[in-house]
Amino acid sequence: MKALVLLSGGLDSSVCLSLAVKKYGAKEVMGLCVFYGQKHKKEISAAEKIAAFYGVSLQKLDLLQLFAESDCSLLEGSGKEIAHEDYSKQVKKAKGQPVDTYVPFRNGLFLSSAAAIALSHGCSEIYYGAHADDGAGSAYPDTSEAFNNAIAEAVRIGSGNQLTIVAPFIDKTKADVVAAGAEAGTPFELTWSCYEGRDKACGLCGTCRDRLLAFSLNGIKDPVEYEQESR
Repeated sequence: MKALVLLSGGLDSSVCLSLAVKKYGAKEVMGLCVFYGQKHKKEISAAEKIAAFYGVSLQKLDLLQLFAESDCSLLEGSGKEIAHEDYSKQVKKAKGQPVDTYVPFRNGLFLSSAAAIALSHGCSEIYYGAHADDGAGSAYPDTSEAFNNAIAEAVRIGSGNQLTIVAPFIDKTKADVVAAGAEAGTPFELTWSCYEGRDKACGLCGTCRDRLLAFSLNGIKDPVEYEQESR
């Protein structure tokens, strides 16, 4: 096995899977999907569909208890509503702190867990879909270049130089992710990004707005159905 891809079922991670499969072939790639109490657990079924589309094995990990005390609005145990506005407004309101949908140190936990699993399967690379839009303004600090550089070095050292973290979009925008996915033939219609997790994507939460804009900038129609499309 060559590569493990953190596969949430969302757009960014699905494009990462496309790139890994293109590089190594499906037999040398595995996906890792994590349940952590997210309201949009529909993304897990999306991950299953995408893994099946590419013919890669998919391992699931339950980290629910690690976030049981968190009041992040993204989690089922929270009483907070998910903000229906774009990230620039959310960042402004946060005044330098992470936005309400930031799950405490999520990527750190995911990547650390992925490292242990990757080593067990003989993988040499771990892919994840962090991109520059999410890291802007401290919205999601565990998607920043600084965080990526630090944890990549920690994983390399901690694995005895056996593992490399691959974040192909760490300095790219969401629009760049869509462009890469279009070129790679990523099945956009199978992906799920909305934080609400209803039958259709809400079109109003930060990630829906970011996704719709990214498709629009590429002149591509997003094949996912939306309740409302706000740009």
